[in-house]
Amino acid sequence: MQDLSERQKEILRSVIDEYIGTAAPVGSEKLDKKYGLGVSPATIRNEMGELTKLGYLKQIHTSSGRTPTPLALKYYVSNLMKPRDLSVSDEVAVKEKLWNYRSEFRKTLGEATRELARRTKSLAVALDNEHNLYSAGAANILDMPEFYDIDLTRTVLSMLDQIDYVNHLFERAVGPEDIHILIGDDLGESFLEPCSLVFTHFGEGKKYGGSIGIIGPYRFNYPVVIPTIRYFGNLIDEMVGNW
Repeated sequence: MQDLSERQKEILRSVIDEYIGTAAPVGSEKLDKKYGLGVSPATIRNEMGELTKLGYLKQIHTSSGRTPTPLALKYYVSNLMKPRDLSVSDEVAVKEKLWNYRSEFRKTLGEATRELARRTKSLAVALDNEHNLYSAGAANILDMPEFYDIDLTRTVLSMLDQIDYVNHLFERAVGPEDIHILIGDDLGESFLEPCSLVFTHFGEGKKYGGSIGIIGPYRFNYPVVIPTIRYFGNLIDEMVGNW
């Protein structure tokens, strides 16, 4: 990835933060008024133009603002975002919810998937090491502007009938990190470019193991969803360690 100046980093961070919340193209005037970047709108426009040349932003129409590319979101996750851990009360609430099902692995994982979908307002998926697929929150993606595209929605929902494909995605995790993120072309299909899969593994080396995560637009609120998925993974890992 291209090294960015501190000004470019701040502008890119602001564009992404705005886009995460609105799913709409972001213009220099919006950034100037809302984010107090300390430079003129003209300077912001020039820097956004440079970020576009570098592949971090794109402009669909000449009269519109710009949106971040998958490359930009990868850079954001690696270099710019500030994770926000779950509150203690949220952690306790999730643990109490799952603890009621602790006597049976499949019920635990099914409830974890439903609770993850509810808390992230996304489509949650899990796959255990016996290739049982769990999903919840399919209706959540219908509230996201990206999925007003019926072909994209059909493609994502059809994944829930393709256990081998979901397993293939989970197996694409590389590196020692506990959270894995596939954005855009990382998913292996060009028509899934607007999407992202964020997931973690659990129970590695144990009798019960698998993966759990969420599928949705690549503008996920990563500072929130990453710590949330990490907590779910760690909690399930702790529970399966007792079986």
